[in-house]
Amino acid sequence: MDLFSNTTNLLPYDGETLYYGHILSISEANRYFEALMHNIAWQHDEAIIYGKHYITKRKVAWYGNENYNYTYSNTTKQALPWTPELIALKQLVENITGTQFNSCLLNLYHTGEEGMAWHSDDEKALGNNTIIASLSLGAARKFSFKHKKTAEKRDIILEPGSLLVMQGTTQTHWLHRLPPTKTVKNARINLTFRSIVY
Repeated sequence: MDLFSNTTNLLPYDGETLYYGHILSISEANRYFEALMHNIAWQHDEAIIYGKHYITKRKVAWYGNENYNYTYSNTTKQALPWTPELIALKQLVENITGTQFNSCLLNLYHTGEEGMAWHSDDEKALGNNTIIASLSLGAARKFSFKHKKTAEKRDIILEPGSLLVMQGTTQTHWLHRLPPTKTVKNARINLTFRSIVY
């Protein structure tokens, strides 16, 4: 834990988001990236917005300690059993953050042209002031925050093998997104470890 003692809050107020930088070596990050590309049950994400059914180019997968249901964008996913790679990464993230997680939502962005719009992870199933640990593999991508009232923004480049942790009142006061870009040609996998509360 001493290795990450100088981690500071990226947000100026109304939340706490910590960037731990690289927690995996380049070779470890590449190895996990290849394993997850081939061993995860990827599916195109779906959303129902204003009654219309959308299917995204981005792919997702949902894993957990139990077959938890997770509902967002008016669609429900049921968690699959952990794979060996996910168990190892979960334990690493838990050791660094000192937090236990019971589930993980994975996102696969094939190129930089696939992204995520402004949103907050504030579903009831996650509870209040939830902690979400985001591990990045593959291509480096810009990640953005915007305050819900002041519209103040913060950006960071998430490097492969790096860990970002959103906690405290971050989801209450801030939106976040992965902006699309035509300059990134390679794929990125994002693992968001979280805890479902019932």
